This record gives sequence, structure tokens and C-alpha cells, in this order.
Amino acid sequence: MPKQNRVTPYGEIIATSARGTLMGNRGILHDEQQQIVRPYQHKAWIFCLLEFKGRRRAVMSPGKYTELFFLDEATALAAGHRPCFECQREKAESFRNAWRAANSELVGDGRLKAGQIDAVLHAERLTPARRIKDRRKRTYPAPLAELPNGTFVAGDGAPYLVWGERLYPWTAVGYLTPGQRPPDIQVVVLTPRSIVQALAGGYRPMVHPSAGIEP
Repeated sequence: MPKQNRVTPYGEIIATSARGTLMGNRGILHDEQQQIVRPYQHKAWIFCLLEFKGRRRAVMSPGKYTELFFLDEATALAAGHRPCFECQREKAESFRNAWRAANSELVGDGRLKAGQIDAVLHAERLTPARRIKDRRKRTYPAPLAELPNGTFVAGDGAPYLVWGERLYPWTAVGYLTPGQRPPDIQVVVLTPRSIVQALAGGYRPMVHPSAGIEP
């Protein structure tokens, strides 16, 4: 039986046998039976490489952080995760620079720390609720024509990747045949606002090969 450790663009954690291309972390989310008991433990939601310095982990070990997995970077960003500064320093620095340039009004002067990004993203990705388990994905409406490549939107209860003039239907195993990007419509945006701003500023996320998009 597959473990519940795969993340969708909605930020939900599902069980599927499909493998991801990136790993992630939100803290210890599982119990001793390897069941997910909370959606997150801390504000630092990151995504990591599957391999780094030969490290090996037993997935969902007791008392260890829950290994989460993503189809690709665009999915991880939509869920509200950012690049890890340890295993992919260059990408993390590129993301930080693009994020700061696009969201200068959200941060003060001086060197931008990862914790500052995490605080903004945490407010953007979840609705408020007294109990953690009751918090849900925060979304917002926007004109589809204004959204940059790499943004995720929701349509008919399903997530779609925006890229060029196409919308790519997301599944756990990869993207399906894309459809034409309709003009002049409002959509529900899944990717947090500040990340959309960074995408609009030129940050280019990695997309799963099934989309056929040049890296």
C-alpha cells in the first residue's frame, strides 16, 4: 500500500504509488503507524533534491520529519514550498533574489533571510482557523491572461499548470494533453501571490518532462 506522502498543487498530502522528482519537508506529520496526523509542524516548507551527498533515509521513521514528494518544482511552489538552501543552494539563491525583487514591499532592508520568506508564504498559503487541521488552501481570483508561466490554477475541481498559451492538466503521474489557454476569464489561483510575483519577474521553475516544456 502506498504511503500518504505525495503533495498536490492544492498542498494536500495524498497516497499514490507514483514517484516524484523532488522531496520536501514540513516537519513531523506522521504517527508511529505512518499515518498523517497534521498538515504541517512549522512554517519552513521546503523542497529538496532526491539525492544529496549519498544520504539515505527510511521514509516516515518514528520521530523523524515526514518525507514529502512532488511531481516537480512548479507543483511544490503551488503548494507553498520553497527551495532548500542546503541541497540546492544555487536554485535557492536564485529564488530568493527573484522573490525579493518582486516583493520588495513585503520585506525590509538588509539581507533577506529564509525565515522572512517562510513567514510571508505561511500567511499566503493557508486560511486562518483555530485548529491546524482545519486550515485550508488559500486561493484568490485573477485574470488568466495576466498569470505568468509556472502558475497553477484550479478549474472544474482540478489543477492546471499555466505555460505559454496552454493549460496543462496535472495528475500524480504527470501532465495530460494541454488545452488552449482561454482569453478574458477569471480563474482561481493556487500558487501563493508572492511566488506568482517572482514567476512574473522571471523565475523559471522546473517542470516534469511529461509536459514537453523545454528546461
